[in-house]
Amino acid sequence: MIDTDKRRFFRKGTSNVVFYEGNGIKGIGRTQNISLKGALIETDKKPPPVSSHLKLAIGVEKFYGLTAKVVWIKKATIDKWYFGVEFDNIQKFPALNIMEIKLKSPVFKEGDMIPKKYTCDGEDISPPLSWEMLPEETQSLALVCDDPDAPLGTWVHWVIFDIPSYIAELPEGIPPKKILENGIKQGKNDFGKIGYGGPCPPEGIHRYYFKLYALNKKLILEPGITKDELLEAMKGYMLAQGQLMGRYKS
Repeated sequence: MIDTDKRRFFRKGTSNVVFYEGNGIKGIGRTQNISLKGALIETDKKPPPVSSHLKLAIGVEKFYGLTAKVVWIKKATIDKWYFGVEFDNIQKFPALNIMEIKLKSPVFKEGDMIPKKYTCDGEDISPPLSWEMLPEETQSLALVCDDPDAPLGTWVHWVIFDIPSYIAELPEGIPPKKILENGIKQGKNDFGKIGYGGPCPPEGIHRYYFKLYALNKKLILEPGITKDELLEAMKGYMLAQGQLMGRYKS
């Protein structure tokens, strides 16, 4: 339980992925509450100490100028920490009032093991995904799947975008084509191929994050782009996001 006085400047809000860096520490967490003053962040590793100044990126993996100061830390369990930050310049980023999309799959739940069928040890086809709670202004959707536990850094498994807003699911086995029905486009993964490449960890259990973004425009991009190119093009157009994390061990 978080002490009431430590939550004084937070309001209940959406839960978004946040990347942070400061005092020689990098990490990924989720904003459990966010306001114009600060945020409550949950993470699975010890965060930077109190008074540290952080760079933050909420919803995307590139830092774009948002900074904050750590004001308190609390250890909840052996692998869960909470820490509070006060923003330095949140007023410059009105787009951070982002809604949350509910992203799910019928073949695995949040934190579950991904079935072998959807990995390099099986059929290596994309899993079925569905979503709900899109903002009315949504014009298109984009989805990225990556593995932050890869030995050479985050490994991209899937880039797919220009998904029409009236589509609420992707069936399993999306074919590895640059352009699909309804104008959906796919980018290049870190295997150097178009479309989905399933989990294939060299050792240990890895985490695989499926991240869905609702955008207020259709992106004017060619198929075959990288994740970094997609994230750069999405800046300023994100309305909502959702995430589903699965695990796998070869």
